[in-house]
Amino acid sequence: MSTPERVWDAELVHPADRLPHTGDGNQPRDAILVDPEGPPAAGLASRDQLRDALVLDAAGPPGTGGAVVLAEMVHRASRRWPVRLLAWLVGLQVKLAGLATIVAGLAVLATFPLAQFVSLGYLLECSGRVARSGRLRDGFVGLHKAAGLGIFVAGAWVLLLPVRFVSSMAARARLIEPGGLADRGWSIGLWFMVLLTIAALALWLIGVLMCGRAVESLVSGQPMAAAWRLPPRRRAWEPRLYVWVRDRLWEFAVGLRVPYYFWLGLRGFAGGMIWLVLPISLLALGSSGHPVAGFLGALGLMVVLLYLPFLQTRFAAENRFAAMFEGGAVRRLFRKAPVGFWLAVLVTLAFAVPLYLLKIEIVPREAAWLPSLVFVIFILPARLLVGWVCGYAARRQRPRNWFVRQAARLAMLPVVGMYVLIVYFTQYTSWYGVASLYEQHAFLVPVPFLGL
Repeated sequence: MSTPERVWDAELVHPADRLPHTGDGNQPRDAILVDPEGPPAAGLASRDQLRDALVLDAAGPPGTGGAVVLAEMVHRASRRWPVRLLAWLVGLQVKLAGLATIVAGLAVLATFPLAQFVSLGYLLECSGRVARSGRLRDGFVGLHKAAGLGIFVAGAWVLLLPVRFVSSMAARARLIEPGGLADRGWSIGLWFMVLLTIAALALWLIGVLMCGRAVESLVSGQPMAAAWRLPPRRRAWEPRLYVWVRDRLWEFAVGLRVPYYFWLGLRGFAGGMIWLVLPISLLALGSSGHPVAGFLGALGLMVVLLYLPFLQTRFAAENRFAAMFEGGAVRRLFRKAPVGFWLAVLVTLAFAVPLYLLKIEIVPREAAWLPSLVFVIFILPARLLVGWVCGYAARRQRPRNWFVRQAARLAMLPVVGMYVLIVYFTQYTSWYGVASLYEQHAFLVPVPFLGL
């Protein structure tokens, strides 16, 4: 039996990781093995359905040979329609909760100086993934993890309400009569509520982790029993539940890929500033009595706006900093999808213009995440659209005809020209004046003020 050459959305696993085995340790129990190069197995699966299968290394560590395990696919197909409907509804709710958590999380991260690069890196990664696959749904990264985090945070906020109430009452009693009966009583009650809240938070964390695994099994069609199975005891003094929770938390923390997003965002920010610093500096000189420099800066910024969104997307898709400066590759992609490029530039700049209204007056640091929330809501769809256009252009073989390309070029000029004009006058309305010209939120961090 040979290993399939192409299996979409498959996962390479070792036999000891996922399924129970027989005595020889090579072949899983209750699995159906199908030769992908042979005929379908009695109507159980066709070659097109292999995308939902697991690729199992049946030969052990050497990795020679392989087989397609269709146990999970058969289990998914055997479920009745109410279960499939329930799985679809639960999956939809999880995705919506994950999307809301991601938007709120990016807005909060964008308000902290170094965490801003994590927020920008995630936006670039979304655009890059869409550019690689050509599918918009691939741009929503980590929805399930974000949903679990959002549910835990919301539940923890509710669980902290009683202890916050008792703490406020204890503070008032201490203020009214220090050392009195009410002060001592509320202080003892506060310690009791703190211990009770810690225990409740621990139980809530375990419940969220277990329910999260159960939801993943329901949505993916895997047997529900596997979600509740605890790992074997590794040490005699370690409870199995503790080991399970510890491993799940570690997997969750590693799966967030915070260092990767930070490094991606830092390089994306640096590349964007390299492109923007010269034309914006010349544009800023135009307001200081140097009209020629301002005119040259406006022309330079117009040229940069035609390239920078697609250069950042190619950089994120290929994870190469040099791709940030390959303008020829962007021009070749433009020839294949000129109308798409025009639409992407229009949406990116049009969504960025209303956000300048939030730069008029600085907001308190405690509420800085509120305008950042609006920034993320506007910038994320633009990033996804740019990624989709790049992916679409990369898959096309032939360029569009000359007339369409020239029409798209001419249509881009008034779009970028109007944006540059608006940006020039925002220095007179923004809080930081001329310095606000460097806060290009459409290409840099999604926050109204870089100094936050």
